[in-house]
Amino acid sequence: MLICLSGIASVHAATPAVGSVAPDFALPAAQGGNVRLSEYRGQVVALTFWSSRCSVCAAQLADLNQLQQTYRPAGLVTLAVSVDDDMGHAREYAAAHGGQMLMLLDQARAVGRSYDVGRLPTTLLIDRSGKVRYLRSDIRRIDNPYISQLRALLDDGR
Repeated sequence: MLICLSGIASVHAATPAVGSVAPDFALPAAQGGNVRLSEYRGQVVALTFWSSRCSVCAAQLADLNQLQQTYRPAGLVTLAVSVDDDMGHAREYAAAHGGQMLMLLDQARAVGRSYDVGRLPTTLLIDRSGKVRYLRSDIRRIDNPYISQLRALLDDGR
């Protein structure tokens, strides 16, 4: 069951293991066009799953937007995947909360299923070679351990 920490529920399984290759995907962006994860090989990707009905997702999206602004020059790309039922509402939410991130629409929840997202928000850090290096699925705001992991990945391979 997919659990939004604000109480919304849907489908659940287990998330990809740290150290495994992140499943590739292509999704439409709320801003227009399509985005494919593999296009960002060579960069560090913060991949987060959210819903407009998840109250804690807004705070995490704000934190990730700040990190995107700070670390973009070092090679960070932030992809925020909506698993909303109503894509019109998701587009409106993305316009209001997206900032510098690419806000993606997973209407069929196929990408959410391929990542076995069980809670919202769920955030993964993917290294420059495409492997999952960090995973967090809880309500904490972006904190020092997360930033330390992110900096280590950004420093690796430069």
